[in-house]
Amino acid sequence: MIPPAPFPPKPVPPAPVPPKPAAREARGSVLRLAGGFRRDLLSALPARLFHAWMAEFRSPLIHSFLCNDPALVRLVLQDRPGDFPKSNRLREGLAPLLGNSVFVTNGAEWARQRRIIDPAFEGGRLREVFPAIWAATEAAVARLRPGQIDIEPEASHAAADVIFRALFSLPIEHRIAARVFAAFRAHQDAQPIVNPAALLPLPRWLPRWHSRRTRQTAAEIRALIRDLVARRLADIAAGTAPDDLASKIMTTPDPATGRRFDQAEMVDQVAIFFLAGHETSASALSWALWLLAGNLDWQDRVAAEGAALTADFGAVAGLRASRAVFREALRLYPPVPMMVRETTRSETLRGRCAPPGAQVILSPWHLHRHDRMWDRPDAFDPARWDSAGGKASARAAYLPFSAGPRACPGAGFAMIEGVVMLARIAAAFRLSPGDAAPVPVARLTIRGRDGILIRLAPRME
Repeated sequence: MIPPAPFPPKPVPPAPVPPKPAAREARGSVLRLAGGFRRDLLSALPARLFHAWMAEFRSPLIHSFLCNDPALVRLVLQDRPGDFPKSNRLREGLAPLLGNSVFVTNGAEWARQRRIIDPAFEGGRLREVFPAIWAATEAAVARLRPGQIDIEPEASHAAADVIFRALFSLPIEHRIAARVFAAFRAHQDAQPIVNPAALLPLPRWLPRWHSRRTRQTAAEIRALIRDLVARRLADIAAGTAPDDLASKIMTTPDPATGRRFDQAEMVDQVAIFFLAGHETSASALSWALWLLAGNLDWQDRVAAEGAALTADFGAVAGLRASRAVFREALRLYPPVPMMVRETTRSETLRGRCAPPGAQVILSPWHLHRHDRMWDRPDAFDPARWDSAGGKASARAAYLPFSAGPRACPGAGFAMIEGVVMLARIAAAFRLSPGDAAPVPVARLTIRGRDGILIRLAPRME
């Protein structure tokens, strides 16, 4: 069988977006794009954004700047992050699921949450959670069966198992895994990337609209989390709680105030831990396995590393090829395709005036394939991560976990999880492409429109 191209082509936009001077046409394009966003964020955007340093979109409802210039990315995320807080419009769509979690808060509230959360993800803790990653990986390999499968549900089950073991010291039961996966999948389908409240400058006192299905799926997920948090708080009070991530976070006081998370706050935080540690990890692993299925030379290298891997945490350092493949998968298919910030005052962005309240979009989906910053940006080439590979400027355009103070605190955890699972699955099975190449679409994360099909055959070595 002839393997497919290394990855699906970039989505073809339905129509080009006119340049800024055509103001009336530009407004119409933004409104058409907004309708496209509700169907799929990626295919609604113009192909020229893979070359542009910046694009400005204006309408009567919203004024946005998509910034690919590395200097602007650094300005927003690292040099002056306080002047570009998370957009309140982002909160509108995610509130039913994430509440007031660290992912959507800003300012003093965000800083307090990070002071409590960050110690749980310090370097030394990675060694402590590695047994959870290893056990979930071995369980995932044992569940896989030969033949053509959609790898996304399997990756979701495996990632959910990791996060439950690491957070709550609980191996995920099949019934719970099915409920959680179904609820998250349903929430992805029900939740548009652009909620109507994100397009309309509504006053804060006006009730926000979310579909009944969005509210139901979010409520189901949060109910499961609420039960787990309540049980753990009871175990902590009784002195019988295990020393896992949930216990660490629940018992860590804010060093500035001495206050801990209460039960409601902890539900919000676990919701984002689950989203970040489950949906994003499942997305990255699925695409990495599919990329290996069409690239047999790299697959053999990863399989050899996986076969030699043991349950010793120190052995992870030897997964060089596996790490390069996983990093390249994160480049081509960043789980979170876009990040949205908001101006707090008038700013000048590449000579354009951005008024207070303008939306500043940083798009890993475009940065990671930008043709001015990457050699062969659409090619699957893990070797580019060698010290001499790729353009030097490309490293500033790589943001799978964001950057600066708001970088994902679990980035190290996610990299170890993804690399270990990738290596162990490749060691157990030969991977080949399925009947149809997947088409990437943006839901809560980058997923395959009709799944991600690969074939598994046991390795007889």
